[in-house]
Amino acid sequence: MDKSKAKMTAAVAAVMSYIQTEEEAVCMASCMQAAPAALAPPAAPLKLWGISGRQAQMQMRNMMQMKAFHVK
Repeated sequence: MDKSKAKMTAAVAAVMSYIQTEEEAVCMASCMQAAPAALAPPAAPLKLWGISGRQAQMQMRNMMQMKAFHVK
């Protein structure tokens, strides 16, 4: 019974160590991604009218490709 508890303790310790290592890796990855963004110059402002126009054009082309319009 004593060996069984020792094995269980070792297994739990190994799993906890693995989980902690994975959490640290995720944290480091997110920190590395955030650091260059902080140094980057500010992005260009969004031009909502331009985005809306391009979206409307894409929707129209998509409808034409699906033959939603019947041209006689």
